[in-house]
Amino acid sequence: MAIGEAGLGSARRGSRPKRLEATMRDRLGRECVYVPSCRFGLYVALRHWCPPGGRVLMSPVNDDVIFFVVLAAGLRPVQAPLNPLDASIDVAAVPDEMWDSLSGVLTTNLYGNPDDTPRLREKCDALGIPLFEDGAHAIGSEVGGRPVGAWGDASVFSLSKHVGAKAGGFLACADPGLREALEKTCEDLLLPGRLTAELAYTARPFAEATVRGLGLRRAAWATMRLLGLMEREEIRMPLRPAELARAVEAAPDLTAHDSWVRVDMHDYRLRSGPLRAGRIARRLDHLDEVLAACRAGTELLLATPWARPGLPRAERVQPLFRVPLFVADREAARAALARRGIVVGYLYDPPLDDYAGAAFTDLSPDPAGARWFARHALPVDPLRARQVVQVLQESGVRPAEAPGGLEPTRG
Repeated sequence: MAIGEAGLGSARRGSRPKRLEATMRDRLGRECVYVPSCRFGLYVALRHWCPPGGRVLMSPVNDDVIFFVVLAAGLRPVQAPLNPLDASIDVAAVPDEMWDSLSGVLTTNLYGNPDDTPRLREKCDALGIPLFEDGAHAIGSEVGGRPVGAWGDASVFSLSKHVGAKAGGFLACADPGLREALEKTCEDLLLPGRLTAELAYTARPFAEATVRGLGLRRAAWATMRLLGLMEREEIRMPLRPAELARAVEAAPDLTAHDSWVRVDMHDYRLRSGPLRAGRIARRLDHLDEVLAACRAGTELLLATPWARPGLPRAERVQPLFRVPLFVADREAARAALARRGIVVGYLYDPPLDDYAGAAFTDLSPDPAGARWFARHALPVDPLRARQVVQVLQESGVRPAEAPGGLEPTRG
């Protein structure tokens, strides 16, 4: 086993999954470096473009893992005011003094709904600071006539989402001359591949299919909880502020923040082996089929009473990874869906500034939009759109009341 593991690591060292990179380069029109995860790619980008101690504007409705990646890079998260109907950064509501203090801006493109990236690009250009695009949810989404990921100095993507590969991602850059430097940084930070991890990754789809087929999901979760393998009992992971403060003092340091950054993906910085790369490539080959199905499901969900009104139909239908419906009682809606075997994930409640507090982040100057979205958004899988609509109708789930005179619902 030791020989096999060493061979796996050395086989990957100095080589990259070229076909994967070429596929994404063709889609995006930019140089793309394959990375084991979106979070790893983001860390590399932040370290390359931002000086330690810099301040990065970001959305408070985001995965806490991304928050910890920003901290690991030695940066101070700054929480932005949000549009309550799609959780995008409200560019006009960011105070001038906040803009003047920033070293970079990070978009979220939550669930595939794009941020106002063209305006953010203009602001960053005027200030001379980098724009980073988190496209984890947004492969296939567009804004301003370009794909999400084609606006920033750097952008990152996840192959765990639309592609469903549960591993892999890309770091894309606007300047092709930076590719070699970014590759070197990645190589320096990657951990050696392990044969045991490759075999576990290969076996995982079969194990998951068996659990689903035998109806053992609840038993599997209960077993993991008993064994102490559950890292999240709530939507947010435990902050552990005393330990986090010590890690922040050591930043920039990915290893010091590893216990937070690795949650839900312990292989996030592991060098990929051929088994993993091959399966990811096969899943990526079917991306356009998945996006077409997501677009159809999204269109159906946007026509329901729980959807927000948006732009003209042709412009607003993106192939969303999750469609945020707005419900008065989200927990009741989640429970109704769970009874039919439909699990609602990718919830980001409470917002990051309420979760982490002023010790670890600058608070949003106007937190109301983020709090409303985090409380009422029900992100559902567009691939199960018809089942979701049926359950919500039969359960009598009520749409949320509009925040501040806006109209997020229609009937």
